[in-house]
Amino acid sequence: MDKFSLQQQVLERLAEDLLQAEQAVRAAHETATHEENIAENKYDTLGLEAAYLATGQARRAEAIRQAMAHWRQFHPRPYDASKGIPLGALVCLVDADDKQQQLFLGPGGGNMQLVSGAQSVQVISSEAPLGRAMLGKCEGDEVSMQVASIRQQFEVLRVD
Repeated sequence: MDKFSLQQQVLERLAEDLLQAEQAVRAAHETATHEENIAENKYDTLGLEAAYLATGQARRAEAIRQAMAHWRQFHPRPYDASKGIPLGALVCLVDADDKQQQLFLGPGGGNMQLVSGAQSVQVISSEAPLGRAMLGKCEGDEVSMQVASIRQQFEVLRVD
């Protein structure tokens, strides 16, 4: 599996998300400033609600821009077993039921499911609980994390 290809897929998906967020900002702004939505009394809040929505969508668009900048600057390094799993590693985990999952550990903002060939790859951030738990681990190590009252355990099967 090619890490560069996965990185490009993340950037493409983020670009699509940014386009949608910018369209949502424009639509909410138009609604907020349209002359028909001027408040006639204190209970007429459509324009105010649209303004809040436009602000939220603008923040979302900015967060996507920042994630894109991090992913553009991101350069995955080869795995070095003496240092353990780093940011940029492609990791195969297996759970107690022998269910395997492929994970690509990247910078923030790129949490998504991708397909590489016939294989599904979950992109996770090193800031996510599972991402933090994997950092520094090696092949054969156990990775565990607590989700609510359930403790999840995995074994690191492969690292690329």
